[in-house]
Amino acid sequence: MSRLLIVGGHLIDPADGQNSGKNLLIEDGRVTAWLKQDEPLPTDAEIIDATGMIVAPGFIDMHVHLREPGQEHKETIATGAEAAVVGGFTSICCMPNTKPINDNAAITRFIIEQGERAGFANVFPIGAITKSSEGKELAEMGEMRKAGIVAVSDDGRPVPNAGIMRRAMEYAKDFDLTVVDHCEDKSLSAGGVMHEGKWSLILGLKGMPAVAEDVDAFRDVLLAEVTGAKVHIAHISTKGAVEAVRIAKSKGLKVTCEVTPHHFTLTDEAVEEYDTNVKMSPPLRSQEHLEALIEAIADGTIDAIATDHAPHHPDEKNLEFDHAPFGIIGLETAVGLAFERLVHKGIIDLVRLVEMFSTNPARIFGLQGRGTLRPGSFADVTILDPYIKWTYKVSETKSKSKNSPFDGWMFQGGVVKTIVGGRIVYQRS
Repeated sequence: MSRLLIVGGHLIDPADGQNSGKNLLIEDGRVTAWLKQDEPLPTDAEIIDATGMIVAPGFIDMHVHLREPGQEHKETIATGAEAAVVGGFTSICCMPNTKPINDNAAITRFIIEQGERAGFANVFPIGAITKSSEGKELAEMGEMRKAGIVAVSDDGRPVPNAGIMRRAMEYAKDFDLTVVDHCEDKSLSAGGVMHEGKWSLILGLKGMPAVAEDVDAFRDVLLAEVTGAKVHIAHISTKGAVEAVRIAKSKGLKVTCEVTPHHFTLTDEAVEEYDTNVKMSPPLRSQEHLEALIEAIADGTIDAIATDHAPHHPDEKNLEFDHAPFGIIGLETAVGLAFERLVHKGIIDLVRLVEMFSTNPARIFGLQGRGTLRPGSFADVTILDPYIKWTYKVSETKSKSKNSPFDGWMFQGGVVKTIVGGRIVYQRS
């Protein structure tokens, strides 16, 4: 029997209402007990001293792109999962836009097997809503569910037809799957490369209007009300989409949403230098939208923080801004940005931080035994130091790709250890 004992830390587990000093006993990959800090300790366990640290349920990234199969020059499941544990994530949920698309059980099983072989973060696949994500014919959600998917999404190729999306929600509901939507009406944003506004005019770049996201967000809320399905708005970025989610929650609908660190940190002004590392979809928005996101984080409208980790080969990002692909990497900087921009600025407290990175993602995707450290749960643990100072160097990333706008940024607060299934898979040196 392998035993691990985390002592001296402050345990925060919103799922169980815990916010106090407790020692955590782990045996054979499961949490077995919480011990008061004055209780006698087992003598045959490996000890981790977490004095002054926060001991939290393992963080879960609901939205990553691992590129394998088919685009291994950008990222592999192994390199993405290793970057995840460096960033404090014990589990990652990967989008289906691989080559071929993850729209069947065989690809789902392949992704899971590759994740297990890598031995870093747990890897949970998200299946496609429609075959080949073409928005025409529903994928076999039932077969993918049996194989191990935890949600469905067509992600960057949002379902354009409301009738098909309604059927998808009804079908997903039968399998207790959450429908994740990248809200973007492509007829409004076609050809755009950044947010439509003052800066797109100044820079001479075609804009992507906020209303393109708003229209789909309101559509999805209406369909969630009709179907009773679980609907999750991915990488929310506009004031209007936030309002749609608020309305849904006020009606008691099963609608949730996530925000990325780059959207609550940067605005479209960052595009001024035409750096393709600030080109993403949805795009960086104006200050008005950023402030709406911060307000929604503070008041609980936004449920989770997810990275939308989107690796690209340097040759692809080194093109002109108009022609470079959308997306940035984010697994290793998310927690640092959340401390800097949210916790240390008094927007949220540590309990809410853990809730957004762990408790809520597990709840939204129904990841049983995760997002909590109650006895019997999986021993996935993220240990945090709220005051550690560190600098992100993209040259040292575990990801295959380097497309981050945060190279050289200094942070206060970050991950010191990541434990997956009772194994220490990362510790800050």
